[in-house]
Amino acid sequence: MNLRILYHGNCFDGAASAAVFTRFYRSKIHPEARFTYAPVAHRAGNAFDRDLLDGDENAIVDFKFCADDRLTWWFDHHQSAFLSPQDEAYCKERNSDKHFLDTTSKSCCEFIARIAEEKFGFKDESLNDLVHWAHIIDGALYEDAAQCVELKAPALKLMQVIEGVPDPNFLEMIIRRLTEQSIDAVVESAEVQKELQPILDQHYKTVELIKTKAKYERGVVSFDLVEDGLEGYNKFIPYYFYPQTTYNVALTHGPQR
Repeated sequence: MNLRILYHGNCFDGAASAAVFTRFYRSKIHPEARFTYAPVAHRAGNAFDRDLLDGDENAIVDFKFCADDRLTWWFDHHQSAFLSPQDEAYCKERNSDKHFLDTTSKSCCEFIARIAEEKFGFKDESLNDLVHWAHIIDGALYEDAAQCVELKAPALKLMQVIEGVPDPNFLEMIIRRLTEQSIDAVVESAEVQKELQPILDQHYKTVELIKTKAKYERGVVSFDLVEDGLEGYNKFIPYYFYPQTTYNVALTHGPQR
């Protein structure tokens, strides 16, 4: 039996949700199931690629609902969970006991862990660290800007890799390892370290670049990165240097991350 899991791609919470759901499903639903994974992303028109629902059972975690009879399991926590009133009506009419939405949950990963325990009696303490960090990262509940800029915690380093490497096979490897290993062990693996080091090098160079260019005036941090060729930057960097600011203005070729 093949379970296809669609998860929010290049997102720590999406990968963590896929890993936790895998552990739950293997423990409580079908121990002999095979798992295949596919990242999904928001795109123009927000159309859902229904061809991805090709498993014997199909699950979507940390992503919008798909009104399709082939969808077996669904977990989400976003206000934008339904693309249309028709999709929401379909979900309510179907009234499946395997479809779950909680827009108050800071992360989908913690939501899956909670439902798995409350409704199915599944609890695995070895997943606590993964659930904890998904809650912090997806809820932006950092201790301060320094925690997110200095990236000392292994989970924050793994976040950089998950967000920065577009290869779906690499992301699947991370998910599979998170079902069996700690965050620390996954981060220390040779494959992750190979991808992580260039990402960290670029991040710390960007920190120094913004440090030299940023100007603070009347509660606003401004800096111009148009000529520097950056695709994006950690949005907490300005607050790292100017914690007293309330917002920042930035010019850049790419989106903020």
